[in-house]
Amino acid sequence: MRLSRRHPRYESLIVRAGLARAFREGLVVPEGLIAQGRGEAFDYFLGERTTASARRAERIAALWLWAAERPVVSVNGNVVALAAHEVARLARIHPRLGVEVNLFHRTPARARAVARTLRSAGVRRVLGVRPTVRIPGLPSDRATADREGIYRADVCLVPLEDGDRTAALRARGQRVISIDLNPLSRTSQTADLPIVDEVRRALRNIGDDLSTLVRRGSARAMPPFDRHAALADAIRTMDRRLIRAARGPMPRKRAGR
Repeated sequence: MRLSRRHPRYESLIVRAGLARAFREGLVVPEGLIAQGRGEAFDYFLGERTTASARRAERIAALWLWAAERPVVSVNGNVVALAAHEVARLARIHPRLGVEVNLFHRTPARARAVARTLRSAGVRRVLGVRPTVRIPGLPSDRATADREGIYRADVCLVPLEDGDRTAALRARGQRVISIDLNPLSRTSQTADLPIVDEVRRALRNIGDDLSTLVRRGSARAMPPFDRHAALADAIRTMDRRLIRAARGPMPRKRAGR
């Protein structure tokens, strides 16, 4: 199928085509396609842009990752289909950042396919292909982990995560940064630092901030973050836009991130 750049939903159509291809290649499961559609709906409500509140959260997330001794980003099928290159960029910028495969609908073949895609994007070391330990309190395959990865991480970046594992990681005393367009999801409601933004925008912004921290040789510190205020701001933003839409046409998407 040929897609015209003049189509008003060109970028969205490109993402959908990429996910459909990833589904055919075994990276994404049908449930992942449903999750993407749900997230895209919430992005409409945000105006398909990074809000000021989300941008602040991304800056704090970069500081937490930079300050962490053992930071790890958890990657599932949707994340690798949408943002493998953004994940690889983070790993290049941050020398201590681990990258681990973690799948809810897990098969050995699918785990290998996700790892292959990450390596093709430039990730040198991929953890979690052969899990070595289980996270306590989780009955699903989300419990499988790599002892050298998220199991012992002090800060976990979990894009498009599920709420059960987020809660389990926090119960172990680990700090969790989530990326989820739904501020009402269990993941957003549970994470220490919820980022309500589209995963590619968020990872690019975090990468930009990390690059600045590395270049400046900035001191490592974990500033406090008001998760409740961040979620409330995201909900208010969506509420304002929906009220505005009820009164007339929604404003068109601005250029950029």
